[in-house]
Amino acid sequence: MAASERTTGTPQPIGFSRSSAGLIGMVLRWIALFVAVVLFLLPFYLILRNALSTEADITAPDWTLFPKDLQWGNISELFKDTQVPMARSLYNSAVVGIVGTAGQLLLASMAGYGLARIPYKHADKVFYAIIATLMIPAAVTFIPSFIVVSSLGWVSSLRGLIIPTLFSGFAAFLFRQYFLNFPRELEEAARVDGAGHFGVFWRIVVPNSLPFFAALAAITFIGNWNSFLWPLVIGQDSSSWTVQVAMSTFVTAQTINIHELFMAAAVSILPLVLIFLFLQRYLIQGVTQSGIKD
Repeated sequence: MAASERTTGTPQPIGFSRSSAGLIGMVLRWIALFVAVVLFLLPFYLILRNALSTEADITAPDWTLFPKDLQWGNISELFKDTQVPMARSLYNSAVVGIVGTAGQLLLASMAGYGLARIPYKHADKVFYAIIATLMIPAAVTFIPSFIVVSSLGWVSSLRGLIIPTLFSGFAAFLFRQYFLNFPRELEEAARVDGAGHFGVFWRIVVPNSLPFFAALAAITFIGNWNSFLWPLVIGQDSSSWTVQVAMSTFVTAQTINIHELFMAAAVSILPLVLIFLFLQRYLIQGVTQSGIKD
């Protein structure tokens, strides 16, 4: 009787403590998640709120969640501003983002595949040279790049914005790491059918690596869209401004156009949000498939 009481009574406190610890842990995780979501969405709320406000509402001492009268006319005011060609700037950013991303993926993927699969006695030296470029600060190559672009007459042109940024050593490194782990059986099957390196790359490797390409495409497009310093120097004419350069003109030494600045920020981040929502699952796959391990 005593033995049965001991065996039936002792597990209860242990089970209770484990369930309590699990419940507390779950509550803490939900609290941490809620805080993270609030911190993540706070900048978007501020941009949207101020974009639909007047200058007086933004600078008012009393804060309101949203102004009483939402200023939807700020959108048309933004695109009708003769001082800042916002529509043209969005077009330039789209061209730079799309063409620059496509070109960078093309060059980096071919370079990475060549370093990973094509036998060449100096392949390691070329790879180390590419890695060495990652250690050079961008400020060191900024002036030489500008001199080259200026001598070619590409200042204030889309060519000057796109071509100097087409090759990325980091993207080539990621592609090489990925292709090192690519199944050789698929390539060997294509070689049996008579395909060379170029045919294997386009017919076998690329179609089976689309998630990785999509992940790098999303990251590269966001980087090209948000680029500011190089477009600021090259885009000396308003017709070649990108959206980031256009937004900087709303804040000058003489005037600060706050509501148009926030509306421009809201318009400019919309494509990035859509791309992120559409390709977010590829971002995680791209990291896990890059070949980089702890």
